[in-house]
Amino acid sequence: MQAPPEITDIDFAMEELLAQQDERLPFLHPVWLRTWLSEFGDRCEPLFLTASTRDAAGIGLDGVAAPLQINPEVTGVAPLMLLDDRLTFIGDPNICDFMDILKSPTHAEAACADIWRQITTLDWSELDLWGLMSSSLTRRHLPPLARDAGFAVSEEAEAVAPRLALPADWESYLASLNKKDRHELRRKIRRLFESGGGVHHDVLSEQSDVVAAMETFLDLHTRSRQDKTDFMTDEMTSFFLRMASALSAAGLIRLFMLNINNRPAASVLCFDAGSHLYLYNSGYDPEFSALSVGLVSKALCLRWAIENGKTGIDFLRGNEPYKYDLGARDQEIYRLRIRRPQ
Repeated sequence: MQAPPEITDIDFAMEELLAQQDERLPFLHPVWLRTWLSEFGDRCEPLFLTASTRDAAGIGLDGVAAPLQINPEVTGVAPLMLLDDRLTFIGDPNICDFMDILKSPTHAEAACADIWRQITTLDWSELDLWGLMSSSLTRRHLPPLARDAGFAVSEEAEAVAPRLALPADWESYLASLNKKDRHELRRKIRRLFESGGGVHHDVLSEQSDVVAAMETFLDLHTRSRQDKTDFMTDEMTSFFLRMASALSAAGLIRLFMLNINNRPAASVLCFDAGSHLYLYNSGYDPEFSALSVGLVSKALCLRWAIENGKTGIDFLRGNEPYKYDLGARDQEIYRLRIRRPQ
């Protein structure tokens, strides 16, 4: 088999495939993958396997050898990496909430079959596909192929990622909450805006604005909780800064800043990838905790999503109580493991 392509060779094909999805997951965007590899890629061997109307070995459908062509004929891309004898998705579940094999919706089964054929030619003992959404077609098409070939297959629920379908307007959203949550949210929003301070909620999307505000975001993030302080190591800080710059240049970042009397009070870093807004990470100044700025800042993100025509909001991994207070319901994230026969 010819060597798999580099990510720079398939940027266009991946963006074309993303454009065909109901949800354009940011963690499958080539800019995200390139940024992750630039920070952490020295620990792995990346492999981008492609499925197309012309197979990855450069053999045409008529059986005649031909050069590899990366073009709109690509029907699938598997962003994988080898870690010792384990083949897995590029990334880390701690910072990549979802992953998958990127497939054309109209060629999903054939793309999975093509990529599976290529996977079996590689040297690995376990294929570990984490971060699969419950709706992932990989969960449907890959296990039968593996079992038919004599591989052991197991699947487990890995985590939950609460999400919420959004109505057409803010009042309809409030009406969808139970009485207690609706009352509490209205009370907290009213208390903030009637506190006597100058309240401003800004949405930053231009690369220069996002880059300039990231130090403030990171400060709020690390001050809000001890576990967030522990998480934001120097290496992780470097990744966040590079990622926010690169993804904002691609138009995928929405950085929400809540200011009170011109002081940063809370911030939420989100991905805007088409139909859904993904709340990736957040932080707030504990000095403003009496005004519930953590919860209210997220509610204001939700209102922005409704006003900007989003059909859903995803709070990503974790079962923090505020997600359910805002009306979210769990969706399962699955981990698919395939092992070679001994």
